[in-house]
Amino acid sequence: MSTVTKVFDTTAAQVWDVIADGWLYSGWVVGASRIRGVEDQWPKAGSRLHHSVGSWPFLIDDSTSVTAAKPGQSLGLLARGWPMGEATVLITLEDVGEGRCCVSLSEDAVKGPGKLIPAALRNLVIGFRNRETLRRLELMAAGRVGDR
Repeated sequence: MSTVTKVFDTTAAQVWDVIADGWLYSGWVVGASRIRGVEDQWPKAGSRLHHSVGSWPFLIDDSTSVTAAKPGQSLGLLARGWPMGEATVLITLEDVGEGRCCVSLSEDAVKGPGKLIPAALRNLVIGFRNRETLRRLELMAAGRVGDR
């Protein structure tokens, strides 16, 4: 499993606000191109959001579902991105000081062709992508602070 961690200059609650708005998902998740729908219960366990992956005109419609959620602390996901397959994702948030939090993002392929890639190479690629995902999430959380 690939895990990347970054300290943000925002609180865990501010980061959770971005995560909890499913319509923002494609703005911070690398690879998600657009959001087609978000279930009303998002991000409660069992809820889903419907997204597309890829670049126009080569878009594939798929979904991501919540496997576990502790508001403001953690979110477990089953992310589907066929034809690459499915991945488990765990995002954890922890306040670490005045206005700062530590965000960890762990991911690994669990089904489909992505699972066939050797773990060392798979973790390298996932880690590279998820470092950018955390950069985007941090920027979005910081930008929303000014909206308050």
